[in-house]
Amino acid sequence: MLKFTDEQIVFQEVPGEVSLAFTIAGCPLGCKGCHSSYSWRADQGSALTPRYLQQRLDSYKGLISCVLFLGGEWQHDALIALLELSRSANLNTCLYTGLDDVSPALKQRLTYLKTGRWHADRGGLDSPHTNQTFTDLRTGQCLNYLFLAQ
Repeated sequence: MLKFTDEQIVFQEVPGEVSLAFTIAGCPLGCKGCHSSYSWRADQGSALTPRYLQQRLDSYKGLISCVLFLGGEWQHDALIALLELSRSANLNTCLYTGLDDVSPALKQRLTYLKTGRWHADRGGLDSPHTNQTFTDLRTGQCLNYLFLAQ
């Protein structure tokens, strides 16, 4: 079962989308300088069950366009169930992971995917030097340029 430490409505993490975002507890990567290091412990947070997610989707119906999971790929089956629920509500889906790739089963249920560990010297998606990639999986297009200051 996935647990989350934060639930927010966000506007910047997925360009052009209003996203219901969950920071998932228990990330095993431990990237130095992570902005969510408080969420690394798997024994904290609240349960993110399909029932809970459905309640949140019902309450935000017509107000959000995407569901974003900041982590969770380490609990593959639980994440897939939540992605399927989100897609059945006609919402786009996004996963932020520090991995370089995820399974094909996850990808087929995602609209967007952010990959790459955090490296402070390279910066995040808003840096032209980042090692991270934000991809629209429908087209395969890298959308990093949408995060750069114009």
